[in-house]
Amino acid sequence: GANGTVSIVADDLENGSSDNCSIVSRSVDISSFSCDDLGANTVSFTVTDAGGNTNSVTTSVTVEDSILPNAVTQNVTVALDANGAASIIADAIDQSTDNCTIASKSLDIMSFDCADLGANTVMLTVTDQSGNSDTATAIVTVEDAIAPNVVTQNLAVQLNASGDASVTADAIDNGSTDNCSIASRSLDVSVFDCSN
Repeated sequence: GANGTVSIVADDLENGSSDNCSIVSRSVDISSFSCDDLGANTVSFTVTDAGGNTNSVTTSVTVEDSILPNAVTQNVTVALDANGAASIIADAIDQSTDNCTIASKSLDIMSFDCADLGANTVMLTVTDQSGNSDTATAIVTVEDAIAPNVVTQNLAVQLNASGDASVTADAIDNGSTDNCSIASRSLDVSVFDCSN
């Protein structure tokens, strides 16, 4: 059941016991089972007649779990490292439950890079000890919080006949790097004249 337990009564195992007089009671030595009892369990079934005589036989009670786990996820945010990579494990997004025990968890996407910046949908699959499984999705938001490494070079420029000169950011850049990619470069001053 949903709480991971099941009970039987002796009548569940009765299959035609008989006596020359009458049977007054039936009993079993084990009547309650849990997730720890999945599979075949040996149970002793005892009948007692009106004269107080008893006889017992053993039988097998097979306990099954056919209830799917309840896959539940939470959204997470991950930051890219200096190499532009990030990864997660299933436990980072898992909030799942099962009436017994979840035996395994897996994600369809575990690794991310600069191409994954922003929201990414991942699927979690959880499987219980009986092989029942369920899936759910979560949003993994990938962020880049590492600033670029700015590298510059000094530059000499010649004023033209009008006394003007200009430079571009690319001319000053001397190999700036980023864990992902540099999207733009700009200078605070790019135009010069005789006053400079």
